[in-house]
Amino acid sequence: MAVADSSRVPRGDVTASLNYYNPPADKAAIPFNYVDTPPAGEPTRNFSDATHDTRIHDLRAAPGLGADFSLDRDAFQLLSRVPPSSEPDFVDDDSIRRNYYPEVERLLLDAIPGADRVHIFDHTVRRAGPGAPRAPVTRVHIDQTPPSVAKRVRRYFPDEADDLLRRRYRIVNVWRPLNKDPVESFPLAFASTSTLRDHDVVPIQHRYPDGYLGETAAIRYNPEQKWYYLSGMTGDERLLLECFDSESLKPGSNIGGRVPHSAFVDPRSRPDAVGRESIEVRALVFGP
Repeated sequence: MAVADSSRVPRGDVTASLNYYNPPADKAAIPFNYVDTPPAGEPTRNFSDATHDTRIHDLRAAPGLGADFSLDRDAFQLLSRVPPSSEPDFVDDDSIRRNYYPEVERLLLDAIPGADRVHIFDHTVRRAGPGAPRAPVTRVHIDQTPPSVAKRVRRYFPDEADDLLRRRYRIVNVWRPLNKDPVESFPLAFASTSTLRDHDVVPIQHRYPDGYLGETAAIRYNPEQKWYYLSGMTGDERLLLECFDSESLKPGSNIGGRVPHSAFVDPRSRPDAVGRESIEVRALVFGP
């Protein structure tokens, strides 16, 4: 598709610093992260970052805008020419749920072969800049682990969970920019699941204020991982990020179903570049 021509937007492959997993000082400790303010005397998280320069390939240069990449093989997929949303501002959560959620549900049902049921359970709007409540996350991670996904199915569908967990079930994030112009700063990088090894993935206990315990994953640096981004993403493009696919648990499966991702600072970005604004919607997808 045609992208707005702007010399301000960095293009092409780039080497940038990504923040990977560095274990707790106490090697026997369970890595954890508090979603909100931690209890007195505890840190927000007990692990730190290991920063590595990483080559990130621009999918603008890929034939067919990365058409060879798919959820089954890579755990990410790019969609273009998406019609404008009926959600006007993306500032009011209730309005987003009322206007944008149905559009995302239809998008997932159309984009994922065999999908017949979608349950959207939350969303996050991110804006770069001082005072923004949720800024882009510059740490390599996966939003869910297999146990946490099964736990969510049981949480949202207590009466149907056993039947749903016998089917194919996934968590897919739908990510899009909200900027009026092509994204200039803090682009999103993502690595193909086909290049990810089990040793690279570290479960992190995710502690919520209401006592709910989820689980995310941090990622160890591995030079074999292949990283990508889409320069100058626009409002009519969507990125599907698959956090889990139950098919990956079957013996002999070649489906990874887990995509590491992170915002990154492009060293070519102008100091006064417009801050990136985005929304990610998280959904359980069932079927076939």
